[in-house]
Amino acid sequence: MKTETLRKYELMIVVDAKLANEDKEAARREAAEIVTKAGGKVLNSQVWLEKQKFSFSIKKCAEGTYYLVNFEGEGAAIAPIRSNLKLNERILRFAVTKVD
Repeated sequence: MKTETLRKYELMIVVDAKLANEDKEAARREAAEIVTKAGGKVLNSQVWLEKQKFSFSIKKCAEGTYYLVNFEGEGAAIAPIRSNLKLNERILRFAVTKVD
């Protein structure tokens, strides 16, 4: 039986900057929980940019708060993470990248 090696990933999520701080933190926690439920291990989770103006509106929002979640996981866990993040209404955009 072949097991995949754990790789390091970065998850960037963007939430509406106009949300209350509790709602923004809830979105960050939910993203970390999605990673954990998919078998990943969250290494770090923090605010990357507090308030950034978009060059174009995203879901009728002009500004966003960016969060960075670093985690370890198998490659097979990325697809379920992406599909679950798409369902979260607080998250405007997200990106998952592999860290070398």
